[in-house]
Amino acid sequence: MANALNGVDAVAKRTSPTVRRRRLAKELRQLRRESGKTREQVSDFVGCSPVTITRIESAQTAGTVPIVARMLEAYGVTGERCELLLTLCREARKRGWWNRYSDSIPEWFHVYVGLEEEASEILTYESEAVPGLLQTEDYARALLLSGLRVPPVEELDRRIALRMKRQERQVSDDAPRTWAVLNEAVLRRQVGGPSIMGEQLRHLVKMSRLNHMNIVVLPYDVGAHPAMDGPCTVLRFPEPFDPDVVYVQYRRGSIYLEDPLDVEEYVDLFDHLRSRALSPDESRALLLRVAEEMA
Repeated sequence: MANALNGVDAVAKRTSPTVRRRRLAKELRQLRRESGKTREQVSDFVGCSPVTITRIESAQTAGTVPIVARMLEAYGVTGERCELLLTLCREARKRGWWNRYSDSIPEWFHVYVGLEEEASEILTYESEAVPGLLQTEDYARALLLSGLRVPPVEELDRRIALRMKRQERQVSDDAPRTWAVLNEAVLRRQVGGPSIMGEQLRHLVKMSRLNHMNIVVLPYDVGAHPAMDGPCTVLRFPEPFDPDVVYVQYRRGSIYLEDPLDVEEYVDLFDHLRSRALSPDESRALLLRVAEEMA
């Protein structure tokens, strides 16, 4: 517990309220379990509904400072420990820069952007499209225009602006270490036509030369592999008390997996894909070759 609370003071350059909210939820869940109280008992003491306690403990909301203060009182938490958790609550209630795009992206993706903002390592596998963090603006636009329901022009522009804003961290001093495994289909599928796709492939080559960035291709000739059920992303964080998260997106939402066994399964999966992929140099050569073919 003490180590987790130290993270309130030792906040890194990035202080995502989403990560703070997850940390607060974890601490409050643990405190309630240690106290032996039910959610109903805590809600009666606090003066709120059990649903409110559930939402706070599941990180759907940070809760207000008065409510969290009453929860801590119910658990007998006082002094410095109480103040640190209330500070964590205040941090969790701040608005991230991505909130300015809230009218253009679904709530479930807000969570992902907030987690991505503070991740120290990103492991991602894509089977059909270039990952958002590596897309050119023209590629992103062509991809969004290919959807079943094309958003209005203004919303489309805002979605692209958010995607480009997320990419800024990739060239910053605290860029996360990133491994991207791309199925060869990602290279071959001409999103937006040969010109846009060629530019995208050359952009991948440029990004792959950054010290923190590794982009490798899983070629067709590896045959069947264990990730044929779709893409996935593992996010890791600089503080050990912020657990790794697996992000799996489906058509109308996403799933966040935090159970250590689930995370371990996906890390093993990613390591398997990485071991069967081409080397970084071989992958760059293939990217350039496919770009030249399109030209």
